[in-house]
Amino acid sequence: MQIIGPDALVFGVDDVAACAQFLTDYGLTPVGLTEAGGRFEAEDGTAVVIARADDPALPPPMGTASLLRKTVYGVKDAATLAAIAAELGRDREVRQLPDGSIEAADDMGFVLGFQLSVRRPLQVAGEAANAPGQPARGLNAVAVAEDTLHRPLTLSHVVYFVPDEPRAAAFYTQRLGFRCTDRLEGAGPFLRPAGTDDHHTLFLIQTPPFMKGVEHFTFHMSGPTAVLQSGYRLVAKGYQSFWGPGRHKMGSNWFWYFNSPLATHVEYDADMDRHDDAWTARSVPLSADASQAFLFQPRDKWFPGGGPPPGAGAPR
Repeated sequence: MQIIGPDALVFGVDDVAACAQFLTDYGLTPVGLTEAGGRFEAEDGTAVVIARADDPALPPPMGTASLLRKTVYGVKDAATLAAIAAELGRDREVRQLPDGSIEAADDMGFVLGFQLSVRRPLQVAGEAANAPGQPARGLNAVAVAEDTLHRPLTLSHVVYFVPDEPRAAAFYTQRLGFRCTDRLEGAGPFLRPAGTDDHHTLFLIQTPPFMKGVEHFTFHMSGPTAVLQSGYRLVAKGYQSFWGPGRHKMGSNWFWYFNSPLATHVEYDADMDRHDDAWTARSVPLSADASQAFLFQPRDKWFPGGGPPPGAGAPR
């Protein structure tokens, strides 16, 4: 099944204005925004969609604190759409929607949509890094400018808290053709659908039932500078950094996570590993050391001779 990855995440929220402001500050482009909600798009058209929690057009809530109502996957062709409908229709309701997409629930109760992907081809160059003897940028090409605005390029992945990780994983691998690329023992698997070579578009984490929902989602950025500069601007706007910046071990992606009014963490990421079916999945015990190769913490600007901000300690 040629499933590419998530095209959109749909949330039912209590405060449309606060969520809209956050997603705009994050760098997504509002489309059709009203007091009732709207769509917030990355460069390729993948998006986050918000609506008022009581909007009757939304799928029902999960019964936990999670505000996620639906994950919409993009597929490459009509044959994949038909194959998914036939496979899932063997043991659950598959709804045909007026826009041509289909909708069903996974074994944990997460509502999934499947549609012909809306992703537009990207024309954005990745970040180039000069190395001794191997320069990647031309002469006199400056790598960073303080006024550069970095846009999220594409919806990368979503992470679910699930009460039964083995059963949840089996649904995606056995029914939808996802592959496990790596596993954190004690948490769960990183999963990649057949239509992409990204390290993962879905990560499952075992939790108690009351926590079921989305832990975080993220959009790919053009490189580490885009992650750091965009995250720094979010901090400057008053949003709270949750984890990062740093670089993960599994997937190798740079990351920076933030708290958000969508009742989930929202990440910037960049430079994720790519894999095909020749890759052998790794498995490591869950620990702080397994999660990141290195980790920074944000701080106010400092300059030599000026001293660190009060209470920040001496620079190292």
